[in-house]
Amino acid sequence: AEKYLEQPKFDRHQIYNALDVLAEESDFIQEKLYSNSFALGKRHCGVIYYDCTNLFFDIDEQDEDGLRKYGKSKENRPLPIVELGLFIDYDGIPLAMSVHPGNTNEQVTLKPLEEKLLSEYQMSQFVVCTDAGLASKANRKFNDLGNRAYIVTQSIKKLKADLKEWALDTQGWHRAGHPSPKSIDISKVDKDKDFDTVFYKEQWIERGGLEEKIIVTFSFKYKEYQRNIRAGQVDRAIKAIDSGKAKRGTKNQNDYRRFIAKKNITADGETAEKSALSLNTERIAEEEQYDGFYAVASNLDSDPLEIIKVNKMRWQIEECFRVVKLEFKARPIYVRLENRIKAHLLTCYIALVLYKYLDKVTEHRYSCEQLFETLKEMNMLELVGKGYVPAYKRTEITDMLHEIFGFRTDYEIVKKDNMKKILKH
Repeated sequence: AEKYLEQPKFDRHQIYNALDVLAEESDFIQEKLYSNSFALGKRHCGVIYYDCTNLFFDIDEQDEDGLRKYGKSKENRPLPIVELGLFIDYDGIPLAMSVHPGNTNEQVTLKPLEEKLLSEYQMSQFVVCTDAGLASKANRKFNDLGNRAYIVTQSIKKLKADLKEWALDTQGWHRAGHPSPKSIDISKVDKDKDFDTVFYKEQWIERGGLEEKIIVTFSFKYKEYQRNIRAGQVDRAIKAIDSGKAKRGTKNQNDYRRFIAKKNITADGETAEKSALSLNTERIAEEEQYDGFYAVASNLDSDPLEIIKVNKMRWQIEECFRVVKLEFKARPIYVRLENRIKAHLLTCYIALVLYKYLDKVTEHRYSCEQLFETLKEMNMLELVGKGYVPAYKRTEITDMLHEIFGFRTDYEIVKKDNMKKILKH
Protein backbone atom coordinates (compact mmCIF):
# COMPACT_ATOMS: atom_id res chain seq x y z
CA ALA A 1 0.00 0.00 0.00
CA GLU A 2 2.94 2.32 0.56
CA LYS A 3 3.58 2.26 -3.21
CA TYR A 4 0.09 3.54 -4.07
CA LEU A 5 -0.66 7.12 -5.07
CA GLU A 6 -3.12 7.34 -2.18
CA GLN A 7 -0.89 6.78 0.83
CA PRO A 8 -2.20 4.68 3.73
CA LYS A 9 -3.23 6.43 6.94
CA PHE A 10 -3.24 3.50 9.34
CA ASP A 11 -0.82 1.52 11.45
CA ARG A 12 -0.04 -2.20 11.36
CA HIS A 13 -1.98 -2.97 14.56
CA GLN A 14 -5.08 -1.40 13.01
CA ILE A 15 -4.85 -3.87 10.13
CA TYR A 16 -4.89 -6.79 12.56
CA ASN A 17 -7.87 -5.30 14.42
CA ALA A 18 -9.70 -4.88 11.12
CA LEU A 19 -9.30 -8.60 10.45
CA ASP A 20 -11.62 -9.34 13.37
CA VAL A 21 -14.32 -7.18 11.78
CA LEU A 22 -13.89 -8.86 8.39
CA ALA A 23 -14.22 -12.31 9.97
CA GLU A 24 -17.41 -11.34 11.81
CA GLU A 25 -18.95 -9.95 8.62
CA SER A 26 -17.68 -12.70 6.30
CA ASP A 27 -21.10 -14.15 5.39
CA PHE A 28 -22.53 -10.68 4.78
CA ILE A 29 -19.57 -9.69 2.56
CA GLN A 30 -19.79 -12.87 0.49
CA GLU A 31 -23.55 -12.50 0.00
CA LYS A 32 -23.18 -8.84 -1.06
CA LEU A 33 -20.39 -9.72 -3.50
CA TYR A 34 -22.80 -12.21 -5.06
CA SER A 35 -25.87 -9.95 -5.18
CA ASN A 36 -23.89 -6.94 -6.44
CA SER A 37 -22.23 -9.03 -9.15
CA PHE A 38 -25.45 -9.07 -11.15
CA ALA A 39 -24.75 -5.44 -12.06
CA LEU A 40 -21.84 -6.80 -14.11
CA GLY A 41 -23.93 -9.35 -16.00
CA LYS A 42 -25.83 -12.60 -15.61
CA ARG A 43 -24.43 -15.27 -13.29
CA HIS A 44 -24.46 -18.80 -14.70
CA CYS A 45 -25.34 -20.77 -11.58
CA GLY A 46 -27.27 -23.63 -13.17
CA VAL A 47 -24.10 -25.66 -12.63
CA ILE A 48 -21.84 -25.02 -9.64
CA TYR A 49 -18.58 -26.66 -8.63
CA TYR A 50 -17.29 -27.44 -5.15
CA ASP A 51 -13.89 -28.51 -3.92
CA CYS A 52 -11.56 -28.15 -0.95
CA THR A 53 -7.91 -27.32 -0.59
CA ASN A 54 -5.66 -26.65 2.37
CA LEU A 55 -3.01 -24.09 3.22
CA PHE A 56 -0.10 -24.58 5.56
CA PHE A 57 1.46 -22.70 8.47
CA ASP A 58 5.21 -22.62 9.00
CA ILE A 59 4.96 -23.78 12.61
CA ASP A 60 6.02 -26.92 14.48
CA GLU A 61 2.91 -27.77 16.51
CA GLN A 62 -0.83 -27.74 15.85
CA ASP A 63 -3.32 -25.81 17.99
CA GLU A 64 -5.00 -27.55 20.90
CA ASP A 65 -8.10 -25.47 20.16
CA GLY A 66 -8.21 -23.66 16.85
CA LEU A 67 -7.98 -24.08 13.09
CA ARG A 68 -4.33 -25.02 12.68
CA LYS A 69 -4.38 -28.82 12.75
CA TYR A 70 -2.41 -31.69 11.26
CA GLY A 71 -4.28 -33.18 8.30
CA LYS A 72 -3.80 -34.64 4.84
CA SER A 73 -1.91 -31.87 3.06
CA LYS A 74 -2.58 -31.40 -0.67
CA GLU A 75 1.11 -30.47 -0.96
CA ASN A 76 2.35 -33.35 1.21
CA ARG A 77 3.84 -30.99 3.79
CA PRO A 78 4.17 -32.29 7.37
CA LEU A 79 2.87 -29.02 8.82
CA PRO A 80 -0.36 -27.85 10.45
CA ILE A 81 -2.94 -26.80 7.87
CA VAL A 82 -6.32 -25.11 7.54
CA GLU A 83 -9.01 -26.24 5.07
CA LEU A 84 -10.71 -23.96 2.54
CA GLY A 85 -13.98 -24.95 0.83
CA LEU A 86 -15.03 -23.08 -2.32
CA PHE A 87 -18.08 -22.94 -4.60
CA ILE A 88 -17.72 -21.43 -8.09
CA ASP A 89 -20.23 -20.96 -10.91
CA TYR A 90 -20.02 -22.36 -14.45
CA ASP A 91 -17.85 -19.40 -15.52
CA GLY A 92 -15.36 -20.05 -12.72
CA ILE A 93 -16.42 -17.02 -10.66
CA PRO A 94 -16.50 -17.69 -6.88
CA LEU A 95 -19.87 -17.96 -5.13
CA ALA A 96 -19.03 -18.71 -1.50
CA MET A 97 -16.26 -20.00 0.73
CA SER A 98 -15.84 -21.57 4.16
CA VAL A 99 -12.89 -22.26 6.44
CA HIS A 100 -12.41 -25.35 8.62
CA PRO A 101 -9.77 -26.94 10.87
CA GLY A 102 -7.08 -28.78 8.93
CA ASN A 103 -8.17 -32.21 10.20
CA THR A 104 -11.78 -31.84 8.96
CA ASN A 105 -13.17 -34.51 6.64
CA GLU A 106 -13.85 -32.51 3.49
CA GLN A 107 -17.04 -34.49 2.78
CA VAL A 108 -18.86 -32.82 5.70
CA THR A 109 -18.02 -29.29 4.50
CA LEU A 110 -20.20 -29.28 1.37
CA LYS A 111 -23.70 -29.38 2.87
CA PRO A 112 -23.40 -26.39 5.30
CA LEU A 113 -22.01 -24.10 2.59
CA GLU A 114 -24.59 -25.28 0.06
CA GLU A 115 -27.35 -24.59 2.61
CA LYS A 116 -26.05 -21.02 2.73
CA LEU A 117 -26.56 -20.76 -1.04
CA LEU A 118 -30.10 -22.04 -0.64
CA SER A 119 -31.06 -19.69 2.21
CA GLU A 120 -29.00 -16.51 1.91
CA TYR A 121 -28.44 -16.48 -1.87
CA GLN A 122 -31.96 -17.78 -2.59
CA MET A 123 -30.62 -20.25 -5.12
CA SER A 124 -32.78 -23.34 -5.58
CA GLN A 125 -32.22 -25.04 -8.93
CA PHE A 126 -28.70 -26.16 -9.77
CA VAL A 127 -26.38 -29.10 -10.44
CA VAL A 128 -23.50 -29.63 -8.00
CA CYS A 129 -20.34 -31.02 -9.57
CA THR A 130 -17.58 -32.47 -7.37
CA ASP A 131 -14.73 -34.95 -7.49
CA ALA A 132 -14.99 -38.48 -6.11
CA GLY A 133 -13.52 -37.48 -2.74
CA LEU A 134 -16.59 -35.34 -2.00
CA ALA A 135 -19.13 -37.76 -3.46
CA SER A 136 -20.28 -39.30 -0.19
CA LYS A 137 -23.68 -40.97 -0.02
CA ALA A 138 -24.92 -38.16 2.25
CA ASN A 139 -23.86 -35.46 -0.21
CA ARG A 140 -25.40 -37.26 -3.17
CA LYS A 141 -28.67 -37.81 -1.28
CA PHE A 142 -28.75 -34.14 -0.27
CA ASN A 143 -28.47 -33.14 -3.93
CA ASP A 144 -31.16 -35.59 -4.97
CA LEU A 145 -33.73 -33.34 -3.27
CA GLY A 146 -35.79 -30.44 -4.61
CA ASN A 147 -34.65 -29.06 -7.94
CA ARG A 148 -31.03 -30.03 -7.39
CA ALA A 149 -28.89 -32.69 -9.01
CA TYR A 150 -25.30 -33.88 -8.92
CA ILE A 151 -22.44 -34.97 -11.16
CA VAL A 152 -19.50 -36.68 -9.49
CA THR A 153 -16.40 -38.39 -10.80
CA GLN A 154 -16.49 -42.15 -10.35
CA SER A 155 -13.47 -44.38 -9.80
CA ILE A 156 -13.82 -47.43 -12.06
CA LYS A 157 -11.53 -49.33 -9.69
CA LYS A 158 -14.05 -48.88 -6.88
CA LEU A 159 -17.08 -50.10 -8.82
CA LYS A 160 -18.57 -53.47 -7.91
CA ALA A 161 -17.13 -56.38 -9.87
CA ASP A 162 -20.01 -56.68 -12.37
CA LEU A 163 -20.04 -52.93 -13.08
CA LYS A 164 -16.27 -52.83 -13.42
CA GLU A 165 -16.44 -55.70 -15.90
CA TRP A 166 -19.12 -53.83 -17.88
CA ALA A 167 -17.13 -50.59 -17.83
CA LEU A 168 -13.94 -52.20 -19.16
CA ASP A 169 -15.66 -54.50 -21.66
CA THR A 170 -14.65 -53.60 -25.23
CA GLN A 171 -18.24 -54.10 -26.45
CA GLY A 172 -21.30 -51.87 -26.11
CA TRP A 173 -19.74 -48.50 -26.97
CA HIS A 174 -21.04 -45.54 -29.01
CA ARG A 175 -19.15 -42.83 -30.87
CA ALA A 176 -19.64 -39.29 -29.66
CA GLY A 177 -21.45 -37.25 -32.29
CA HIS A 178 -22.87 -40.33 -34.02
CA PRO A 179 -26.49 -41.00 -32.96
CA SER A 180 -26.52 -44.53 -34.42
CA PRO A 181 -28.09 -47.01 -31.94
CA LYS A 182 -25.69 -49.71 -33.13
CA SER A 183 -22.99 -50.38 -30.55
CA ILE A 184 -19.26 -50.70 -31.28
CA ASP A 185 -16.49 -53.01 -30.13
CA ILE A 186 -13.59 -50.61 -29.46
CA SER A 187 -11.05 -53.40 -29.85
CA LYS A 188 -11.97 -53.57 -33.55
CA VAL A 189 -11.89 -49.87 -34.52
CA ASP A 190 -9.03 -48.21 -36.38
CA LYS A 191 -6.92 -46.62 -33.62
CA ASP A 192 -5.24 -44.10 -35.95
CA LYS A 193 -8.50 -43.07 -37.59
CA ASP A 194 -10.33 -42.80 -34.25
CA PHE A 195 -7.42 -41.48 -32.19
CA ASP A 196 -9.33 -38.29 -31.21
CA THR A 197 -12.75 -39.95 -31.00
CA VAL A 198 -14.51 -40.20 -27.65
CA PHE A 199 -16.49 -43.41 -27.14
CA TYR A 200 -19.07 -43.76 -24.38
CA LYS A 201 -21.50 -46.14 -22.70
CA GLU A 202 -24.07 -45.58 -19.96
CA GLN A 203 -26.11 -47.60 -17.48
CA TRP A 204 -28.69 -46.74 -14.81
CA ILE A 205 -28.12 -48.45 -11.47
CA GLU A 206 -29.61 -48.41 -7.99
CA ARG A 207 -27.00 -47.66 -5.35
CA GLY A 208 -27.37 -46.61 -1.75
CA GLY A 209 -31.04 -45.82 -2.18
CA LEU A 210 -30.39 -43.63 -5.24
CA GLU A 211 -31.13 -44.10 -8.91
CA GLU A 212 -28.10 -42.86 -10.80
CA LYS A 213 -26.50 -43.12 -14.18
CA ILE A 214 -22.93 -44.35 -14.63
CA ILE A 215 -21.31 -42.91 -17.75
CA VAL A 216 -17.98 -44.28 -18.95
CA THR A 217 -15.89 -42.76 -21.73
CA PHE A 218 -12.88 -44.12 -23.58
CA SER A 219 -10.34 -42.36 -25.78
CA PHE A 220 -7.18 -43.66 -27.46
CA LYS A 221 -5.72 -40.17 -27.05
CA TYR A 222 -6.36 -40.21 -23.30
CA LYS A 223 -4.94 -43.74 -23.11
CA GLU A 224 -1.70 -42.66 -24.75
CA TYR A 225 -1.50 -39.60 -22.49
CA GLN A 226 -1.83 -41.75 -19.35
CA ARG A 227 0.74 -44.26 -20.60
CA ASN A 228 3.26 -41.53 -21.40
CA ILE A 229 2.86 -40.09 -17.90
CA ARG A 230 3.32 -43.51 -16.32
CA ALA A 231 6.33 -44.32 -18.52
CA GLY A 232 8.11 -41.29 -17.10
CA GLN A 233 7.25 -42.36 -13.56
CA VAL A 234 8.46 -45.92 -14.20
CA ASP A 235 11.75 -44.55 -15.56
CA ARG A 236 12.21 -42.56 -12.35
CA ALA A 237 11.47 -45.66 -10.28
CA ILE A 238 14.07 -47.71 -12.22
CA LYS A 239 16.72 -45.00 -11.83
CA ALA A 240 16.01 -44.78 -8.10
CA ILE A 241 16.35 -48.57 -7.72
CA ASP A 242 19.56 -48.68 -9.77
CA SER A 243 21.08 -45.85 -7.74
CA GLY A 244 20.43 -47.70 -4.49
CA LYS A 245 18.66 -44.63 -3.09
CA ALA A 246 15.11 -45.77 -3.70
CA LYS A 247 12.49 -45.46 -1.00
CA ARG A 248 9.46 -47.66 -1.16
CA GLY A 249 5.91 -46.78 -0.76
CA THR A 250 3.37 -44.06 -1.07
CA LYS A 251 -0.32 -44.11 -1.78
CA ASN A 252 -0.09 -40.96 -3.88
CA GLN A 253 -1.35 -41.90 -7.34
CA ASN A 254 1.19 -39.62 -9.03
CA ASP A 255 4.30 -40.63 -7.06
CA TYR A 256 6.77 -42.86 -8.90
CA ARG A 257 7.60 -44.67 -5.63
CA ARG A 258 4.35 -46.64 -5.87
CA PHE A 259 6.12 -48.72 -8.52
CA ILE A 260 8.88 -49.79 -6.13
CA ALA A 261 8.37 -53.15 -4.39
CA LYS A 262 10.25 -54.47 -1.39
CA LYS A 263 11.31 -58.11 -1.18
CA ASN A 264 12.47 -59.67 2.07
CA ILE A 265 13.01 -63.30 0.99
CA THR A 266 15.88 -64.99 -0.78
CA ALA A 267 15.49 -67.17 -3.87
CA ASP A 268 15.31 -70.39 -1.78
CA GLY A 269 12.53 -68.98 0.39
CA GLU A 270 14.64 -68.21 3.45
CA THR A 271 14.19 -64.93 5.32
CA ALA A 272 16.65 -62.38 4.01
CA GLU A 273 18.81 -60.34 6.33
CA LYS A 274 18.50 -57.38 3.98
CA SER A 275 15.58 -56.22 1.88
CA ALA A 276 15.83 -55.77 -1.88
CA LEU A 277 13.90 -53.24 -3.93
CA SER A 278 12.56 -54.04 -7.37
CA LEU A 279 10.10 -52.74 -9.94
CA ASN A 280 6.49 -53.52 -9.05
CA THR A 281 5.34 -54.91 -12.41
CA GLU A 282 2.04 -56.12 -10.95
CA ARG A 283 1.14 -52.58 -9.93
CA ILE A 284 2.00 -51.30 -13.41
CA ALA A 285 -0.17 -53.97 -15.09
CA GLU A 286 -3.03 -53.24 -12.67
CA GLU A 287 -3.03 -49.55 -13.59
CA GLU A 288 -2.66 -50.13 -17.33
CA GLN A 289 -6.03 -51.86 -17.64
CA TYR A 290 -7.77 -48.57 -16.80
CA ASP A 291 -5.87 -46.45 -19.32
CA GLY A 292 -8.13 -44.38 -21.56
CA PHE A 293 -11.22 -44.88 -19.40
CA TYR A 294 -13.01 -42.19 -17.38
CA ALA A 295 -16.31 -42.36 -15.49
CA VAL A 296 -18.86 -40.11 -13.80
CA ALA A 297 -22.07 -40.76 -11.87
CA SER A 298 -25.14 -38.52 -11.96
CA ASN A 299 -28.85 -38.51 -11.14
CA LEU A 300 -29.50 -36.40 -14.28
CA ASP A 301 -31.47 -37.96 -17.11
CA SER A 302 -29.56 -35.91 -19.68
CA ASP A 303 -27.37 -36.45 -22.72
CA PRO A 304 -24.34 -38.34 -21.38
CA LEU A 305 -21.94 -36.22 -23.42
CA GLU A 306 -23.40 -33.03 -21.94
CA ILE A 307 -22.86 -34.46 -18.46
CA ILE A 308 -19.24 -35.27 -19.35
CA LYS A 309 -18.79 -31.74 -20.77
CA VAL A 310 -20.06 -30.17 -17.54
CA ASN A 311 -17.76 -32.36 -15.46
CA LYS A 312 -14.70 -31.42 -17.52
CA MET A 313 -15.08 -27.78 -16.43
CA ARG A 314 -13.99 -28.74 -12.91
CA TRP A 315 -10.47 -27.61 -13.88
CA GLN A 316 -11.60 -24.05 -13.18
CA ILE A 317 -11.79 -24.59 -9.44
CA GLU A 318 -8.26 -26.04 -9.42
CA GLU A 319 -7.17 -22.91 -11.26
CA CYS A 320 -8.79 -20.77 -8.54
CA PHE A 321 -6.79 -22.59 -5.87
CA ARG A 322 -3.59 -22.19 -7.90
CA VAL A 323 -4.12 -18.42 -8.18
CA VAL A 324 -4.79 -18.08 -4.45
CA LYS A 325 -1.69 -20.04 -3.48
CA LEU A 326 0.82 -18.84 -6.05
CA GLU A 327 -0.27 -15.38 -7.22
CA PHE A 328 -1.81 -14.16 -3.96
CA LYS A 329 0.89 -15.93 -1.90
CA ALA A 330 -1.81 -17.02 0.52
CA ARG A 331 0.46 -19.56 2.21
CA PRO A 332 2.19 -19.99 4.50
CA ILE A 333 -0.32 -18.13 6.65
CA TYR A 334 1.28 -15.78 9.19
CA VAL A 335 -1.66 -15.07 11.51
CA ARG A 336 -2.64 -17.51 14.26
CA LEU A 337 -6.01 -16.49 15.76
CA GLU A 338 -9.08 -18.18 14.26
CA ASN A 339 -10.85 -14.96 13.28
CA ARG A 340 -7.74 -13.57 11.64
CA ILE A 341 -7.07 -16.74 9.67
CA LYS A 342 -10.64 -16.60 8.35
CA ALA A 343 -10.25 -12.90 7.50
CA HIS A 344 -6.95 -13.54 5.72
CA LEU A 345 -8.63 -16.13 3.50
CA LEU A 346 -11.62 -13.83 2.99
CA THR A 347 -9.31 -11.14 1.57
CA CYS A 348 -7.90 -13.78 -0.79
CA TYR A 349 -11.47 -14.71 -1.77
CA ILE A 350 -12.40 -11.08 -2.50
CA ALA A 351 -9.25 -10.67 -4.59
CA LEU A 352 -10.10 -13.89 -6.45
CA VAL A 353 -13.58 -12.57 -7.33
CA LEU A 354 -12.07 -9.34 -8.65
CA TYR A 355 -9.42 -11.19 -10.64
CA LYS A 356 -11.99 -13.54 -12.24
CA TYR A 357 -14.00 -10.52 -13.42
CA LEU A 358 -10.83 -8.87 -14.72
CA ASP A 359 -10.09 -12.07 -16.63
CA LYS A 360 -13.64 -12.04 -18.00
CA VAL A 361 -13.62 -8.41 -19.22
CA THR A 362 -10.23 -8.96 -20.88
CA GLU A 363 -11.87 -11.87 -22.72
CA HIS A 364 -9.51 -14.49 -21.22
CA ARG A 365 -6.75 -13.30 -23.56
CA TYR A 366 -4.01 -13.16 -20.97
CA SER A 367 -2.69 -15.41 -18.26
CA CYS A 368 -3.09 -14.55 -14.60
CA GLU A 369 0.68 -13.94 -14.41
CA GLN A 370 0.57 -11.50 -17.35
CA LEU A 371 -2.26 -9.46 -15.85
CA PHE A 372 -0.74 -9.33 -12.38
CA GLU A 373 2.72 -8.44 -13.63
CA THR A 374 1.27 -5.65 -15.79
CA LEU A 375 -0.71 -4.19 -12.88
CA LYS A 376 2.28 -4.36 -10.54
CA GLU A 377 4.48 -2.54 -13.04
CA MET A 378 2.05 0.32 -13.79
CA ASN A 379 4.01 2.81 -11.70
CA MET A 380 3.79 6.62 -11.94
CA LEU A 381 6.54 9.17 -11.36
CA GLU A 382 5.40 12.39 -9.61
CA LEU A 383 6.63 15.69 -11.02
CA VAL A 384 6.16 18.22 -8.21
CA GLY A 385 3.75 20.95 -9.24
CA LYS A 386 3.03 19.40 -12.64
CA GLY A 387 1.49 15.96 -12.30
CA TYR A 388 2.47 12.37 -13.03
CA VAL A 389 4.51 10.69 -15.74
CA PRO A 390 3.97 6.99 -16.55
CA ALA A 391 7.01 4.97 -15.48
CA TYR A 392 5.96 1.80 -17.26
CA LYS A 393 6.05 0.43 -20.79
CA ARG A 394 2.85 0.77 -22.78
CA THR A 395 1.66 -2.66 -23.97
CA GLU A 396 -1.35 -4.32 -25.56
CA ILE A 397 -2.57 -5.20 -22.06
CA THR A 398 -2.29 -1.63 -20.68
CA ASP A 399 -4.12 -0.31 -23.77
CA MET A 400 -6.92 -2.84 -23.26
CA LEU A 401 -7.22 -2.04 -19.53
CA HIS A 402 -7.48 1.68 -20.23
CA GLU A 403 -10.12 1.09 -22.90
CA ILE A 404 -12.19 -1.15 -20.64
CA PHE A 405 -12.13 1.11 -17.58
CA GLY A 406 -12.57 4.42 -19.40
CA PHE A 407 -9.50 6.39 -18.32
CA ARG A 408 -5.83 6.64 -19.27
CA THR A 409 -2.63 6.94 -17.26
CA ASP A 410 -0.25 6.63 -20.22
CA TYR A 411 -0.30 10.25 -21.39
CA GLU A 412 3.00 12.16 -21.42
CA ILE A 413 1.88 13.98 -18.27
CA VAL A 414 -1.25 13.22 -16.24
CA LYS A 415 -2.21 16.39 -14.41
CA LYS A 416 -3.04 16.16 -10.72
CA ASP A 417 -6.69 17.15 -11.26
CA ASN A 418 -7.11 14.37 -13.81
CA MET A 419 -5.42 11.86 -11.50
CA LYS A 420 -7.85 12.78 -8.70
CA LYS A 421 -10.75 12.06 -11.04
CA ILE A 422 -9.19 8.71 -11.98
CA LEU A 423 -8.80 7.76 -8.32
CA LYS A 424 -12.48 8.54 -7.73
CA HIS A 425 -13.53 6.63 -10.87
